[in-house]
Amino acid sequence: MTGLAIPNPDSQASTDPGPSETVVRAAVLRVDATPEALALIQRLEARHGPLLFHQSGGCCDGSAPMCYPRGEFMTGDGDVLLGEIGGQPFYMGKAQFEYWKHTRLTIDVVPGRGGMFSLEGPEGLRFLTRSRLFTDEEYRALNIDDALCTLT
Repeated sequence: MTGLAIPNPDSQASTDPGPSETVVRAAVLRVDATPEALALIQRLEARHGPLLFHQSGGCCDGSAPMCYPRGEFMTGDGDVLLGEIGGQPFYMGKAQFEYWKHTRLTIDVVPGRGGMFSLEGPEGLRFLTRSRLFTDEEYRALNIDDALCTLT
C-alpha cells in the first residue's frame, strides 16, 4: 500500500519534533490504497490523464471514493486534501473530515458498479473505502487530541 503523509489539517504550530517523532509522523498516512486499487488507478490514468479523487459524502452514490479527470471536479475551501494514492490527490469535504478524522482510509477495488460519474464505472469495478481508527501512537504523531477532535 502506498500513500502520501500529509500534515494534520488540525495541528497547531509547534516546536520542531525530535528525530524519532519525525520518523513516526512521516509514516502516518491518512489515506492509502491496495495494490489492486493502484493497478486500476494506473489504468485509468493511462486512459484519462491525471486524476483526482473525492470521497463522496452521500446522496446518490452513498459514501464512496469518486474518481474524476483532474480539472473536471473543482475543490475549494470546503475540501481537505488527505494525501495521494497512486500519485493522484485524494480529497474529502471538511464536514465529512470532522467525522472521519480519527480514521485511516484504505482505498480498495471490488467487483460492482462504480459511482455514476466516477471513471471506474465501465470497468465493472468500483472503488471502496475501508477504514480503521488511528492507534494512540498515530494520534500523537498527527497531534490529534480530544480538544481538537470536537466540532468547532
